[in-house]
Amino acid sequence: MDLTTPALLFPAISLLLLAFTNRFLVLAQLIRQLKQMDTEEDHALIARQIGMLRKRIVLTKRMQAFGVLSFFLCTVSMFLLFLGADLPGVIAFGASLVLLSFSLLYSLYEIQISTNAINVELASFEARKSAGREDVDYS
Repeated sequence: MDLTTPALLFPAISLLLLAFTNRFLVLAQLIRQLKQMDTEEDHALIARQIGMLRKRIVLTKRMQAFGVLSFFLCTVSMFLLFLGADLPGVIAFGASLVLLSFSLLYSLYEIQISTNAINVELASFEARKSAGREDVDYS
């Protein structure tokens, strides 16, 4: 294995970290919106969303951490290969791939929870619509 093999992961990991940061910013925005809609009739919906948001924050933190560690080990791998330490470089690269895989699995799980959160919102919308309430925010 030469120096260019781990270098191929650099753009991919960088883009993943950017996407994970965007997910985190969206979560922060959702939490701020939930705080603004805190009314008596929305308590059940908010309670369901808070649990999912907490879990999503933890998952986002883990996927970012594993992504950063993967990026770090990829860098270490390149440095070791540059120094001519082939076996440690290959091991570091392998560990980087494993960490990247964990990061992606956490991302997949977070997407699943995100989809469930959207379904909760849709159920709430449908319930309001069937109750004849027309002051629903469609954004």
